[in-house]
Amino acid sequence: MTPTLHLTGDADADSLLSEDPLALLAGMLLDQQVPMERAFAGPAEIARRLGRDRLDARQIAEYDPDGFAELLSRTPAVHRYPSAMAGRLQELCRHLVAHYGGDAAALWRDAPTGRELLRRLQALPGYGRQKSQIFVALLGKQLDVRPEGWRAAAGDYGEEGSLRSVADVRDPESLAGVRAFKQRQKAAAKAARAARG
Repeated sequence: MTPTLHLTGDADADSLLSEDPLALLAGMLLDQQVPMERAFAGPAEIARRLGRDRLDARQIAEYDPDGFAELLSRTPAVHRYPSAMAGRLQELCRHLVAHYGGDAAALWRDAPTGRELLRRLQALPGYGRQKSQIFVALLGKQLDVRPEGWRAAAGDYGEEGSLRSVADVRDPESLAGVRAFKQRQKAAAKAARAARG
C-alpha cells in the first residue's frame, strides 16, 4: 500500500499526490513563489478542470497551449504565474512522453542508484539541482523509493530528522518546523547581502 502524503491540508489532493506519480512531479514543479500547500494542491485542481481522476502526461503534452494556459488561469488561478507554469508543465509532460512513454514513475522505478535518479530528475524541464535533490529526499523519506546512495544524492535534504523541505512535511508540526527553517535561511541570506552591500 502506498503511504499517504500530507502536504496540502486537503485529503483528496494529498490522496492524488500519493497515488499519481505525475501529480507529485507536477506539484513539485509548481512549488515556487507560492505557498507549498497551494503548489501541491494544484495537480488535483488541474485534474478536476480536465475532468479526470488523475493527470495524464500525453493529454497535457498534446493540449492546445493557449487552452491549457487558460485552464490554469481560471479563477482561482492554479499558480501565481499560471500561464508560465502551464507552459512548464506541458514541457515536463512532453519530456515524460518522449523519454518514459508518459509513465512518470518510470523515472524512479528502475533507477539503480540515487545518483542516476538525481540525473534523471535534473533532466526534467523546470527541475534544477535543488528541486531534484528535494524530490529524491521526498521519494526516499516518504515513499520508500531508496535506490543505493539516495541520501547522498539528496544532499542535506536527505539528512535523517531534518526539517528543511517538503520532503520532511508529515503533519502540521513538521510543516511549522520547515517554515521556521526557511525563514531562518531567508534572514541569513538577507543579512549576508546587507553585509556585502
